[in-house]
Amino acid sequence: MPSYRDRAVVLRTYKLGEADRIISMLTRDHGKVRAVARGVRRTSSKFGGRLDPFNRVDIQLAVGRSLDVVVQVETLRSYSAPLRLDYPLFTAAEVMVETADHLVPVEKEPAPTQYRLLAGALRTLGEGTPDGPRPATMVLDSYLLRSLSVAGYAPDLSDCVRCGTPGPHPGFSPSLGGVVCADCQPPGTPHPNPETIQYMGSLLSGDWPATRSVAPVRVREAAGLISAFVSWHMERGLRSLRLMDRQA
Repeated sequence: MPSYRDRAVVLRTYKLGEADRIISMLTRDHGKVRAVARGVRRTSSKFGGRLDPFNRVDIQLAVGRSLDVVVQVETLRSYSAPLRLDYPLFTAAEVMVETADHLVPVEKEPAPTQYRLLAGALRTLGEGTPDGPRPATMVLDSYLLRSLSVAGYAPDLSDCVRCGTPGPHPGFSPSLGGVVCADCQPPGTPHPNPETIQYMGSLLSGDWPATRSVAPVRVREAAGLISAFVSWHMERGLRSLRLMDRQA
């Protein structure tokens, strides 16, 4: 039976039979993969908790007819246990893996950038940034903006998304996908603080030093805009996003 090796982030697990699990993961080189882990629910399993959600692993898989089979797995980063002990961190991680699951819909279609973004976001969530920790909602919002941008839904935070007039502009339209000028804005368009738009730009570019001293009110305002943006541009809403404490 042919086999292959890859690095992966575990997204979901599902019970199968009395002792097995189906493991859904996002791999570095093979995209999204579903595989069976035989006997993993037994206390004597050699895999133990290595295949829990949020963990990053080095895994060997045997090619199967419908599902591949886990042959060997080594832990690279174990985030499942620490993230589960903190509700904001846990719910943020849940939103991340659900987002990745939606944005990489086709199995075994390579998505290396999405893999790197998810692995990096979970690392930042679990270990903090090089210049210190950030709130869970801030790490999540950066991941959401960047992962949707890679998928083709990049928000325009400088020029009007309708007419292209250079900004800054007063409005941000989640449905149109970015800032809008006074002439183009739909009825009811939010008018966020200019600092909020600047902050969103820092999240989109991954400029963590620029987010160090952002006021909590700006973080909350951006979280609301990003939630609306994500809900509009993904085919269906993220169920786990409703559990996230966006006031954090």
